[in-house]
Amino acid sequence: MFLVIIGVVIVVAGFAINTPALQFSRFARPVKTVGAILIALGLLSACVVQIDAGKVGVQSLFGKVQNGILTSGLNVVNPFVDVREFDTKTQEYTMSAIHNEGEKEGDDAIRVLSADGLEIGIDLTVLYRVEAEKAPNILQKIGIDYKSKIIRPITRTRIRDNAVYYDAVSLYSTKRNEFQQRISKEISEDFAKRGFVLEQILVRNIDLPKSVKQTIESKINAEQEAQKMQFVLQKEKQEAERKRVEAQGIADYQKILSTGLSDKQLQYEMIKAQKEIATSPNAKVIIMGNKSTPVILNDK
Repeated sequence: MFLVIIGVVIVVAGFAINTPALQFSRFARPVKTVGAILIALGLLSACVVQIDAGKVGVQSLFGKVQNGILTSGLNVVNPFVDVREFDTKTQEYTMSAIHNEGEKEGDDAIRVLSADGLEIGIDLTVLYRVEAEKAPNILQKIGIDYKSKIIRPITRTRIRDNAVYYDAVSLYSTKRNEFQQRISKEISEDFAKRGFVLEQILVRNIDLPKSVKQTIESKINAEQEAQKMQFVLQKEKQEAERKRVEAQGIADYQKILSTGLSDKQLQYEMIKAQKEIATSPNAKVIIMGNKSTPVILNDK
């Protein structure tokens, strides 16, 4: 519209100088022509609007929001309408205790009270997108600053409302997924009523009081020590069982020897042993007597 305004000014100037008494009145016609050309170019450029990919345009004419939306690409519109673009791609809103990590500087974690009355800090990221067909309604009823008016307050409120049903330790460990699913359901319903689609809630960190952290660490250490002791006891039991089986085997072997071997068998085993000693290159054997146990002499 800037060209239109400049063109109108030039045309008015052309009519102003179109007076025979003025020395440069002969330039009135060219000035009017230039002004008319600028007005035409301004109106033509104002009639064509480009919408980038992943966005939609919402038209408002003299403050009244139009129901239709402009899709990505070139669109022909009324040159007098004002077009606002809405991003329909996935957007994120982070609330974190870490400086400069979230939308706001400083500690922006959500402070909640658990069922056991402890204060807990929750770092959270909301993934959402604008529903394209609802963009005109968002502009009319909420405006373009929907992050601070809808996304942030609804999320923080629902987190606080649901955290009171869980104690601190459960919220940190066993009930964390249940808590995340519960708040996702409620926030999704609230967003849908206002033209937004919740894609995912990411509970990034749950900061417990220092005393609770120490209690949890002590409990974990105790459980690890108990598991270690259980392993040692199991190993000792296995070793005791091995020794018992070994002793039983020796006892059974001795029993078999004491009851199953005859004198002739013992004499046969003795002869075999003497034969092995006699054939050994490292020994010289002398056997004396034939009834008693032989005497073995080694020349080394």
